[in-house]
Amino acid sequence: MSKTIQLSERAGTTKSIRNEGRKLGRIPAVLYGVGKTTVSVEVNEKEVLDVLRKHPRAILQASTSAEGTLPVVIQNVQRATLTGKLMHIDFHHVNMNKSMDSKVTIHFHGESVGVKEGGVLQVDMYEVEVRCMPDHLPPSMEVDISGLAIGDQILVSDLVFQDGIEVLTDPSSVMIQIKTVHDGAEAAANPA
Repeated sequence: MSKTIQLSERAGTTKSIRNEGRKLGRIPAVLYGVGKTTVSVEVNEKEVLDVLRKHPRAILQASTSAEGTLPVVIQNVQRATLTGKLMHIDFHHVNMNKSMDSKVTIHFHGESVGVKEGGVLQVDMYEVEVRCMPDHLPPSMEVDISGLAIGDQILVSDLVFQDGIEVLTDPSSVMIQIKTVHDGAEAAANPA
């Protein structure tokens, strides 16, 4: 929760005002949460892009003129279909005394033995859903795959989280596996 992000109240909510703000690098956003009044705000585009690049699921300290500083998460990001530019951000107030559901991004690192031997790396999942207290939520998890041989896989149940984190994703789900390469030409030359 070390990153602070500045949220400014929006001057207006018309389409032309939102588009003018975007041109100036201010992304329209909304701040909401249980027991909180929904507030239309705007956020600096560079600041929010930096957060999305480094820790998209991190709990942030949002500084607002009306509410002061409070913990939030980025709940939803809307982007333009063709350009990918940020269009709108939803910030959700986090109650630090109540458990929350969120996703944790999994980063796979290392070069597996199976890939060195000619296998193909197939990633089926890059994140898992968890339930925990907000201050226990990891921004991401590193998983070393260098020991995986051809035919090996990592399941959700193989991930080891700290105490207090409940994994909600099906434990039998395959996250990553090393598959054998089948040459299509050999299969065509040797029909069964």
